[in-house]
Amino acid sequence: MADSASPDRAPRRGFAITPSRGKFTIHNGPSYRAVAEGDIRTGLWVLDRHCNGMGFLHGGMVCAFADSALAWAVWSATNKMSVTIKLTMEFMEIAREGEWIEAHPVVTAVDGDFVHVTARIVKEDGALAARADAVFRTVRRGPSAKA
Repeated sequence: MADSASPDRAPRRGFAITPSRGKFTIHNGPSYRAVAEGDIRTGLWVLDRHCNGMGFLHGGMVCAFADSALAWAVWSATNKMSVTIKLTMEFMEIAREGEWIEAHPVVTAVDGDFVHVTARIVKEDGALAARADAVFRTVRRGPSAKA
């Protein structure tokens, strides 16, 4: 199956393509961020390469998408880069190739360098596809860190 939702498919209204942050993101994207001030949603067109052998969004891709969306929420709340300490997923409903999904994250607590965040992953019809809960640790890049 070819990617019917090609990488250059237009984002949903109110979203813009997320700037790439590396090879993993390039391969698994593109993803899209909401553009309105204070709106930290992230969106994704489900492409063929995101799907499992049964033809729907692979659980690992849901995890990668959620992780990225949650990290964006942490950045938006703290203005700091972060790493994932814990990520827990619950899968409710499948998403098929060509569907649009969105992560709706909320930072629930900031405790020093630790940030607790949750997200609902919803389909375009409003159905809950998954839920993510995570703890991130904020980090600072040292002078010798690679970009």
